[in-house]
Amino acid sequence: MHTETPASCPLCQPQDETLIWHDEQFRVIAVDDPAYPGFTRVIWNAHAAEMTDLPPAARAHLMQAVWTVEQALRDTLQPHKINLASLGNMVPHLHWHLIPRWQDDLHFPDPVWAAPKHDPARHVIWHDSRLKAIRARLPECHAHIRSALALR
Repeated sequence: MHTETPASCPLCQPQDETLIWHDEQFRVIAVDDPAYPGFTRVIWNAHAAEMTDLPPAARAHLMQAVWTVEQALRDTLQPHKINLASLGNMVPHLHWHLIPRWQDDLHFPDPVWAAPKHDPARHVIWHDSRLKAIRARLPECHAHIRSALALR
């Protein structure tokens, strides 16, 4: 059983986040994962562990944000797939992981938290041939996220 309180919760006490957008209820941050450019989190600001801890209107607001960010990632980065995950096993604070995936990434088709599916030597090719181009589109992606969320 987790015993985090807002005072000890790392998502309640953010540090060194790359903030893309926020409102009073949630924030969107870029996750610094060198192998997965575009990895983004949508974090509910109040300390709540489960979606059903939120009233229906707040749930809808949060999920609309998740879907908006997903669409922006798809529009700008054009991944093969987007993985959505809301685990909360390590930090019981509502947050959604949005992870663009490509068929030639290190773990595809497995989750990014699994053991690598492909030979890490192959990942050098992924780094050289794809990562730089995808990373170059991140400013456009983040601008698209900001614009789309501001319009909702």
